Amino acid sequence: MIPNGYLMFEDENFIESSVAKLNALRKSGQFCDVRLQVCGHEMLAHRAVLACCSPYLFEIFNSDSDPHGVSHVKLDDLNPEAVEVLLNYAYTAQLKADKELVKDVYSAAKKLKMDRVKQVCGDYLLSRMDVTSCISYRNFASCMGDSRLLNKVDAYIQEHLLQISEEEEFLKLPRLKVQTLYYSADHKLLDGNPLDGQAEVFGSDDDHIQFVQKKPPRENGHKQISGSSTGCLSSPNASMQNPKHEWKIVASEKTSNNTYLCLAVLDGTFCVIFLHGRNSPQSSPTSTPKLSKSLSFEMQPDELLEKPMSPMQYARSGLGTAEMNGKLIAAGGYNREECLRTVECYDPRTDHWSFLAPMRTPRARFQMAVLMGQLYVVGGSNGHSDDLSCGEMYDPSIDDWTPVPELRTNRCNAGVCALDGKLYIVGGSDPYGQKGLKNCDVFDPVTKSWTSCAPLNIRRHQSAVCELGGYLYIIGGAESWNCLNTVERYNPENNTWTLIAPMNVARRGAGVAVLDGKLFVGGGFDGSHAISCVEMYDPTRNEWKVMGNMTSPRSNAGITTVGNTIYAVGGFDGNEFLNTVEVYNLELNEWSPYTKIFQF
Repeated sequence: MIPNGYLMFEDENFIESSVAKLNALRKSGQFCDVRLQVCGHEMLAHRAVLACCSPYLFEIFNSDSDPHGVSHVKLDDLNPEAVEVLLNYAYTAQLKADKELVKDVYSAAKKLKMDRVKQVCGDYLLSRMDVTSCISYRNFASCMGDSRLLNKVDAYIQEHLLQISEEEEFLKLPRLKVQTLYYSADHKLLDGNPLDGQAEVFGSDDDHIQFVQKKPPRENGHKQISGSSTGCLSSPNASMQNPKHEWKIVASEKTSNNTYLCLAVLDGTFCVIFLHGRNSPQSSPTSTPKLSKSLSFEMQPDELLEKPMSPMQYARSGLGTAEMNGKLIAAGGYNREECLRTVECYDPRTDHWSFLAPMRTPRARFQMAVLMGQLYVVGGSNGHSDDLSCGEMYDPSIDDWTPVPELRTNRCNAGVCALDGKLYIVGGSDPYGQKGLKNCDVFDPVTKSWTSCAPLNIRRHQSAVCELGGYLYIIGGAESWNCLNTVERYNPENNTWTLIAPMNVARRGAGVAVLDGKLFVGGGFDGSHAISCVEMYDPTRNEWKVMGNMTSPRSNAGITTVGNTIYAVGGFDGNEFLNTVEVYNLELNEWSPYTKIFQF
């Protein structure tokens, strides 16, 4: 066809023919400029092809000192056969792997950040899962840190727990001994053990534990898990080397009137738990139950226990966060698939997330603020077209969003903050996302109009913005893509921005919260990596001090103070988009992903 005088021709066979030739060139070693060293095997390839399909390799090639030479990459922790599968996929878009190799292909895809391949391998494993293999699949998913895969395996285990309990893999799991309590005739809840530090064993005809153990009081008050003398796990992480110290009830089933069967992960150890209730204490039997497959778990009554904080329903990076009515609000953001409209609300008292009405527009790379009891979001990106100029306001009394007057220009990666009854939007990206802006605009909720303020001293986007002591602070960010450590403070009385003491670490995509009259800036991206470091600014001294690191690197996370606690939620850790939460303890100068619960 020749529309409008232009010659148009589409060769349907060109792409297929080209990729086949490229792969043939790779296998013959022609024009190759990459040498992969994989466990003693050398594999040749073309840098441009691998950079297009592997963000991990793209970062390596992009940092090469000689971009025109031959790149050398060592991958000693991967299976060469799995890497060859991925090389073929990179050149042909066809993924072919023997069923025994799929886990190794998944591991290699995770290392190379080839997320689509990782998802396909995970779905294949799920399709082959049955009651005999689900426990080993769960171990694999946990070691890989794949929450999507892990949740699907756990749902399968919950549905088929009784059948799984008859399988060999289940019988090999460590068993947990627990304390029991009883309700006495004088209406008291009592420990079923003697109080003199001696152990008492209740009867059992197998190693399904009906066992109670009391230890002398400990000085540190911490939980303990210990192995039996027959060589069971001696370390909480010995069965699954899980760096995230998972604590979770995976599945449970009532097996009789007073017995429950549970599968749980305790500090990274996958365990079987048998819970036995009693109405009154019993005397010791003449023989003790077998302990050949058991772990002992010691827990004092009436103590505070730690459990992982409940995660958000959605992993989010570039989200907006704010405190409203004693709760943490997390809105929008993006994951690998899309920008989000959903809004989640966290109640610290119950450690529970619930959904609020979704925003009218999907958006990420924005910030939000509470003004006069209502929540405002403005600007950002919807992930598909231009940056946004629209804004919305959430009214908690009706659980709904309504539009607010649009910005005069599209703004993404801008800081948003409430100050003196008005809403400020500061900095941000230009329409092409190439450099920062100096623009500062203010919204008056009474006149419902936007006006200009004094511009920043330095162009910046992806900055952290907050209010403290009647001033507006904008912290770090990037001028183009060069990270900044500079900080500016805005005085609304004379409409001026002033440079103050710089941070110790340049960063963009950080979060900021106010606690005890000071600013706490955490996470972000330093130009090479997502970071976990935190700094505190003391306005009385005009100086920054490095504080305790977060437990996870977080770039483009939300950091907010609720009550007297700083929360960090979501973000990107360099490998995964996060739905996790952690909190800062000012007295201990420590971050923790755990919350304390009271149990007997």
